Amino acid sequence: MSAVVLPGGRRLVLRGGRAPAVFEPARSRAAYAAAHVVADPLAENVPGAPAVLDWDATLAFRHHLWRHGLGVAEAMDTAQRGMGLDYPVVRELVRRSASEARSVGGRIVAGVATDQLSGPATLAQVLEAYREQLADVVSAGAVPVLMCSRHLAAAARGPEDYLSVYSALLSEVDSPALLHWLGPMFDPALAGYWGSVDPSAAADTVLSLVKEHAPRIDGIKLSLLDDSVEVALRRRLPAGVRMYTGDDYNYPALIEGDATGHSDALLGVFAAIAPVAARALAALDAGSVASFRALLDSTVPLARHLFAPPTRFYKTGIVFLSWLAGHQDHFTMVGGLQSGRSAVHCGELVVLADEAGLLPDAALATARARAFFATCGVEQ
Repeated sequence: MSAVVLPGGRRLVLRGGRAPAVFEPARSRAAYAAAHVVADPLAENVPGAPAVLDWDATLAFRHHLWRHGLGVAEAMDTAQRGMGLDYPVVRELVRRSASEARSVGGRIVAGVATDQLSGPATLAQVLEAYREQLADVVSAGAVPVLMCSRHLAAAARGPEDYLSVYSALLSEVDSPALLHWLGPMFDPALAGYWGSVDPSAAADTVLSLVKEHAPRIDGIKLSLLDDSVEVALRRRLPAGVRMYTGDDYNYPALIEGDATGHSDALLGVFAAIAPVAARALAALDAGSVASFRALLDSTVPLARHLFAPPTRFYKTGIVFLSWLAGHQDHFTMVGGLQSGRSAVHCGELVVLADEAGLLPDAALATARARAFFATCGVEQ
């Protein structure tokens, strides 16, 4: 088989991965993959333009996740919320994905935010924007995830403003929703969310909200890339409220858990490692913690590279790997975000994805990698 020449001159012969398999949803953990969107490569998906999706490829990828027993976390930051995906497309995305989920009995949650707003907003306007999106998600048939809001972060003057907005929303949901705490490494505009730059103080605010509204909260997704903060908050949650890890650096140990409990999963990296994640969760269900850890631990080098600073551009790597793995026919993203990572970064992704067995068709991945790096000036 021919080799791909990577930036720096290394020649790599890809090994390929396992054949696709079908898995039942895990019994011992709840597990969702935050799915990316597939752009229409022939549309004007340039910075500042409205997003145009390849709907067939976008929805096919969600079926890929469901076949692996994973739930789909729709319209989250992995789907480029606030980085190219505008709200009219978000609304249609949630509607279509929820319909597809019903057709196969797949699990789906979907992000509720305030990104239909433009410019500064008052707390009242933020609340109304949340309410509009909440109604859209509920009417589509998905479980709502109350995402962090850039507009709320800008308008809030302290913890009480966050508690006021979220309490109003939670008092209006008919069934348990998820909370979402996304750190500034994913979105710099969210620095100081929950009213403090100190994670411990912010966690106190979150905990007061959760305790007051526990019957209306399924759990909280925490994406701070700090396992100590996650474990500390997890141990303080009321009974019945889940901790969903969004820690794409430390997820194996957090999902395994300790004597005091474990985290469930709502991870962007699970979209990239779905075949391995599914096998790992099946091993955990079967009682083989060692096999679970060996499988998931093998993906950590890839995950840490995908989510390396500037972390918010991890989406570029997710789509690059989706293309190499054959889930889409091109490496184009809405908002032109395919430029978010360098050729050198992508070269290391190829190495790590192949080592983790995540490129099922070695010949296809090689041909596509060769074509990509040739356009970057790497002679093949």
